[in-house]
Amino acid sequence: MKTNAGSSHFALQPLPTATNGQKLLIAAAGLQAHALKAMMRYQVETLSFLKHRCEQNVKMVDDLVTGGDFNDAFDVLNNFLQNATSDYAMEAGKVASISSRLASEIARHVRRQAEATIEDMAASTVA
Repeated sequence: MKTNAGSSHFALQPLPTATNGQKLLIAAAGLQAHALKAMMRYQVETLSFLKHRCEQNVKMVDDLVTGGDFNDAFDVLNNFLQNATSDYAMEAGKVASISSRLASEIARHVRRQAEATIEDMAASTVA
């Protein structure tokens, strides 16, 4: 029995679906990384805001305890509620800004992936 040590005419070539599947997995991992970064940005912003609000709550309690008059307590609560309303409105603006920025980044990433896929498909069609 004779064996041919040279390359066979029917040598196995990588399947196009395997290559495309690999690219799909890499693209999916990239989108997951973007989603993780987005989630972490939201959490950092949320925790920073909650820290600030908790500090303001402690300050309000201290001001209520040190104030001796009913009018002082009313002023303390009034100031606290005005500041809280303002803080929550500003935080909503920050979250909207983060959301807009993340949507732009994800759209840019998806566009690049689509362009790369189109180029790969064109190259494989020519070859």
